[in-house]
Formats: sequence, structure tokens, C-alpha cells
Amino acid sequence: MSQETEHVKCLIIGSGPAGYTAAIYASRADLKPVLYTGILAGGQLTQTTEVENYPGYPDGIQGPEMMENFRKQAERLGTDIRFGYITSVDFSSSPHKVVVDEMKTITADTVIISTGASAKWLGLESEQKYNGFGVSACAVCDGFFFRGQDVAIVGAGDTAAEEATYLAKLVNKVYMIVRRDEFRASRAMVHRVLNTPNIEILYNSETQEIVGDGLNVTGVRVLNNVTQEERTLDVTGFFVAIGHHPNTEIFRGWLNMDPTGYILTVPGTAQTNIPGVFCCGDAQDHIYRQAITAAGSGCMAAIDAERYLAAKEHVVTA
Repeated sequence: MSQETEHVKCLIIGSGPAGYTAAIYASRADLKPVLYTGILAGGQLTQTTEVENYPGYPDGIQGPEMMENFRKQAERLGTDIRFGYITSVDFSSSPHKVVVDEMKTITADTVIISTGASAKWLGLESEQKYNGFGVSACAVCDGFFFRGQDVAIVGAGDTAAEEATYLAKLVNKVYMIVRRDEFRASRAMVHRVLNTPNIEILYNSETQEIVGDGLNVTGVRVLNNVTQEERTLDVTGFFVAIGHHPNTEIFRGWLNMDPTGYILTVPGTAQTNIPGVFCCGDAQDHIYRQAITAAGSGCMAAIDAERYLAAKEHVVTA
């Protein structure tokens, strides 16, 4: 049985702020975009609670509601939004080929990748139970909610060190849980942590369980892996800073990436190494990872795609 095939002018892979913003701009440019949401429609923000740092919401907004607003706006402007998962791609020729759910082939004149990145977690059941209710993987996003309180952060790299010092400006005390007897962070970042008085470093320590009252985090149980001594830290917030992994595996071998899998784009653009294939949001941004920067890069990707198609049409008609 032959596989169903469909041709589109602009295919957007992934939802979230980047994908939906790209869809809004692509729709307004009459690219008639088709967007496949991926498994987690709306991206990471659908797993958060209150968003207070996105302009235009003076009273804040719940992450899932915000993403629903993005979706409705993209749909109202003409985006064909579909629930589906991209299982393989072929960027060897133009139009580009993408397979959806191993069943349907889409050929596309332009492809915008906005598959995002996922936080790495410790794998504790209690971690997921309190995710959004005291547990967070983004200090910049959620540190504000813990002003004047005691929090803990787990990690030993540059990201953990940077987020610990960021939190220290907002909260009363930061417990930094480091599994080994040393940091993996750069010397400059370690120096900054060591010289922040309200950060207490717990070396050779591992998180055993996040403690809560059924609604919110009330503490974290920590094991010293040298002495085997356990202690419970009285904290209201627990931040996981052990890294993120970009959701880009299916593009490996086609697109240029950094060693950790983030897609490389031409500086100042959303263009990848394949003409007509663009990338935006956290799939290519390991530095900022904010909803507003993702949305901005989604705008860039759609404008780049429109200009790419306009240039091709000009060549054909010239």
C-alpha cells in the first residue's frame, strides 16, 4: 500500500512559543503553514504554572492557558494545526521530505524546526509530583516566586552555578547540592558561588526525595554519599540544574549541530546549513531558553522562510 503524500509551502515542526509565533507570521505572509504539534502540544510551558515574565500579562498567566492563546491566534490567522509526531526527515533535495507518524509523507518548500529542548531530571517520583509546585528546572523563570525563602538547587556545572547565584539575589538561602567533592563549572563561576554568602554548598551529596505536604514542597531529603548521613533541608523550592537536551535527534546527520545536539544557525538568522530549513526556539538556543526569546526567534524563522521563497520565485520568473 502506497504511503499518503501531501505538499505544503511551509511546514512547522513543533509547537510552543517558537512554533506558534512562526505560524502566526507565516500565516500573515500567506505561506499557508501546516504545524505538527509533536507529542507535547504547546511545549514546556504546558507543564508550568504561572508565567509572570512574558510582556502583555500584567497579572501573569498560567502556562497552559498562554499556550492555548498562542494556538488560537495561529489557528485564527489560518495555520493548519495538527497533532502528530515527525518520525524521519530527508533533506537531500528540495522540496524537503518529512514523515509523520511513520504513515504520511509531507513534502515542503520550507521547513521550520521548533522542537524545543527538554530538561534533564533526577528521575525521582516526588520530583514529578511537585513539578510546578515548588520543583522547577528554570531559576530565571521561577525564582521570583521564592523571594525571601530557602531553596535548594542540584547541579555542579556552569548552569547550576549561574542559577544558584541568580537565586541568591532573590531568596534567603540557597543550598547547592553537589554529587562529587568538586564542581564541574568553570573557575570563574565557582569563584562567584564561593563568594556568595547565602549559598551553602553540600558536597558529596545526592537528593533522595523531595518532601511535600501534598500540595507544595516543604523540604528535600539529602544523603551524603561518603558518610551515609541523611538530613532534611527545610526548603520551599527545589531547582534542578543538571542540563537540558534538545529534541533534535531525528535531524542528526542532516543539520549541523553543536556537540550536545543544539542545531546551529547562521548568526543573526534562523537559517540552518540546508537551504529552506530553518530553526527557532530552544532547539537552537542553549543560552537564554525563555518563552520570549523563543517567540522572537520564531518570528525570525517565518520571515526568513518568506524571504527565501520570495527569492526563489524571483529567480524563476526573472
